[in-house]
Amino acid sequence: SVLVAASTLYNADDIKLVVQGEQYRDAWSTPVNVPILFLDTLFGGVTIVKEGGGKQTHSLKLQSKNGIIYTLRSINKDPEPLVPEFAKTLGLENIIVDGISAQHPYAAILVAELAEAADVLHTHPKAVFVPKQKALNSYNEKYGNRLFLLEYETEGDVNWTHLSEIEELLDTEDLQELKLESDIPVRIDKNTLIRSRLFDLLIGDWDRHTKQWGWAIQRRMDSLIAYPIAGDRDNAFFNTEGIVPSIMTNEYVVPELRPFKNDIDFMPGLVYPFDRYFLIDTPEEKFVAQAEQLQLLLTDDVIDSALTVWTKELNDLHGKSITDKIKHRRDQLVTYAKAFKKNIDEKGKVKEALKGSEDLELPAYLKECFSCN
Repeated sequence: SVLVAASTLYNADDIKLVVQGEQYRDAWSTPVNVPILFLDTLFGGVTIVKEGGGKQTHSLKLQSKNGIIYTLRSINKDPEPLVPEFAKTLGLENIIVDGISAQHPYAAILVAELAEAADVLHTHPKAVFVPKQKALNSYNEKYGNRLFLLEYETEGDVNWTHLSEIEELLDTEDLQELKLESDIPVRIDKNTLIRSRLFDLLIGDWDRHTKQWGWAIQRRMDSLIAYPIAGDRDNAFFNTEGIVPSIMTNEYVVPELRPFKNDIDFMPGLVYPFDRYFLIDTPEEKFVAQAEQLQLLLTDDVIDSALTVWTKELNDLHGKSITDKIKHRRDQLVTYAKAFKKNIDEKGKVKEALKGSEDLELPAYLKECFSCN
């Protein structure tokens, strides 16, 4: 193993702390012990399938000899591609880059432990250090000597989940295509999706657009059932303080950018087209039942014991403040579930293609919602 800090880029003086907030700067600069990963020995040797990632995250898709797909996702982010020209002109580039400090570098690891307790499918992320090595080939410069999360990929031909009779793992676009072309009914497990989305509310993960999800396709008698798998937990426990972040998280500025406080301050910002597409017209009692189930599963002891996946140093910094907020939200979860359902129905069916499905030719009914027919 190696002792390494995620980044010292976010260290700040007193003025910066007032203007741009304290966030999780101390967690980013705290050294943690992580295993060293070599591709030629990982799971008996893995091969690089392709480079992936969104606009901020560098990622590599890896395949093991048994066909399972994994992803290496950079813990440190590169938000510069997201900086608009006007911000560069005004010299605001550093403020936007600094906004990454609102993300906890190891949030995904704690989220996975909580998700396991909540019976929510997740990608089992682990922090690893990838040194420069021959197996990285042309990716050595970009990916060598960096911290990553190693996790399962949310799509692929081989099942890694605990579910049985899984035929394949698909993204949402492929799920829509499957429904369009299948000779037998294809439906989602709505209870599982509701539970996953209410879990997102508990952990303050505001960034749950369509491309953050995969689906495990299970054959059951004469139909196919799709179970949601949540990926990319970069924005769980999103912590914003300071003058600039408080402006950015105003509901009239960026409504979806919700800070992780004791209470959810603006539910409409957390309802995505994804939710309306899959959960429109779902009875309220389904939302309430899943909220109550999460309240039963995530007791104080369970939430506290999840912190064992973090080092003592990380726990001393933010462990208690994070778990206290989760408990507070859990206690209000039935109220939040009803508000979430109400906002989905008020916003109505989607009018345009889901993110990632823009090029998919769908009949009008399947564009509006998954269960419309």
